[in-house]
Amino acid sequence: MKIIRYMHNGATGHGLLEGDTVVPIQGSIFEFFSVSPDRIPIGQITILSPVVPSKAVCVGLNYLDHAQEFNLQLPPEPILFIKPASSVIGPDEAIVHPKQSKRIDFEAELAIVIGKTAKNVEEAHADEYILGYTCANDVTARDLQPQNGQWTMAKSFDTFCPLGPVITDEVDCDNLAVESRVNGVVKQHSNTRFLAFKPRFLVSYISKIMTLFPGDVILTGTPGGIAPMASGDIVEIELEGIGVLRNPNIRY
Repeated sequence: MKIIRYMHNGATGHGLLEGDTVVPIQGSIFEFFSVSPDRIPIGQITILSPVVPSKAVCVGLNYLDHAQEFNLQLPPEPILFIKPASSVIGPDEAIVHPKQSKRIDFEAELAIVIGKTAKNVEEAHADEYILGYTCANDVTARDLQPQNGQWTMAKSFDTFCPLGPVITDEVDCDNLAVESRVNGVVKQHSNTRFLAFKPRFLVSYISKIMTLFPGDVILTGTPGGIAPMASGDIVEIELEGIGVLRNPNIRY
């Protein structure tokens, strides 16, 4: 299934995307739910971020070519950092460049969406806790990110975690093409098979550090090819089988 979160006539809800229509969901996507007999043409809705997470747990340096961009080795264990809920935006919302930074980069990533409370999960059971997958852009103020040390400031500005457009469970998370484009020009092109730490392992590893709640997301890392964006640029993040996450850029 492909789940979207949307606004229609001033009301927000989740629905199933079926072609060019949305079937409203009755109840919570994290529990048993039913579907409405109604159908809404997709042109009548605004697509929002598919979830509003309590946190986005992000993995750094999870592709060899990205580590090499910074003259670093792949780490022996995942490097983790957190983006706050206030950084989350949806498709077509603007990435706002803060005054403090002169270089804002895109980072195309596969995001895991947690479906139920996960604590001390074994890797073999990780699928039981995954609702599905979506596209993410780990926007980064690169000039505020030290090579070694705390990344929170560089990663946490408002609008720095675009997510969407859908959550789907219809893909193989271990073999998905990942691509970013700026103004239609391809900047990154890779595949999740090159992830050093795989999605199911990450769910297990992170759940043994912190409790993951329904709607939380894990950003699995970006491949090589990162570059800055300018005000007025349109950045697109595409994950095979999931869709295209498109966001404009503006400066304060």
